[in-house]
Amino acid sequence: MPFKASGRATDYRAIDRFDGGAGWIAHPEETMQRASHVLRASGGEADGGAWVVDPVNADGVDDLLAEFGDVRGVVVLMDRHARDAAAVADRHDVPVYVPSFVDPDVDAQTQPLGGTLPDSDYEVVRTVDWPGWDEAALSDGETLVVGDAVGTTEYFRAGGERVGVHPLLRVKPPRALRQFRPERILTGHGEGVLTDATRALQDALDGARRNAPEVWLNGLKALV
Repeated sequence: MPFKASGRATDYRAIDRFDGGAGWIAHPEETMQRASHVLRASGGEADGGAWVVDPVNADGVDDLLAEFGDVRGVVVLMDRHARDAAAVADRHDVPVYVPSFVDPDVDAQTQPLGGTLPDSDYEVVRTVDWPGWDEAALSDGETLVVGDAVGTTEYFRAGGERVGVHPLLRVKPPRALRQFRPERILTGHGEGVLTDATRALQDALDGARRNAPEVWLNGLKALV
C-alpha cells in the first residue's frame, strides 16, 4: 500500500454524503487517504451551483459533482493542498479561490477568497498560522471543512479518537478550532465525522498532547 499514490485515479470511493454535499477519496489504497469535497452553494438550492474543495482528480468524479449543480469554483484551503485544483478548475472553466493568507502553487487563474464563500453560508476562518503552514477552514455552523488541522486516518488518531489533531500540531493544537460546534466534520485526510462531531473535536483537542506519542508512533508505522 503506497503512502501517497501517483497519477490520475481510474476510480474513486464516495464518502461523507449529506444534504449539502459529499466527498470522495480518489486513491482508496493509499495511506494518506486524501479526501476531496463538493459543497452545495446558495443555502442548499439545487440550481445554486457547487464548490469543490481541495480536489484530487479521478475518472468519473464529475458525475458526483453534477449532483450538486454546475461547478462555480474550486477552493484551496491550505498551502500544500493545491492537489489537482488547476485541472478541475480548467475542466469546468472556473477560477481557483484562495484565502488571502494561503499561497499554494496553483497553475490556474486564482481569485482571492474573503471572509465568506460566495453565495453560501460558509465563513472562511484561519485555523493555522505557522511559518510555512497557513490553513483555513470553512464553517456554516453545522459543517466544518478542514484541510490538515484534523483528520481521521490512522496516522492522525490515537486509540479512542474519532478524529485527531495533525501529528505536527499536537504539542500546540490550534486554538481557533475550539470555537466550532459542528454537527459534521469533513477532513482533507480520511472519511469525515458525520455524527456527534462537536464532542469528537473537543476530545481530539483535549487529548492532543496526551495522545501525541501514540500518534507519532502510528505515523512512523505508516511510513514504513
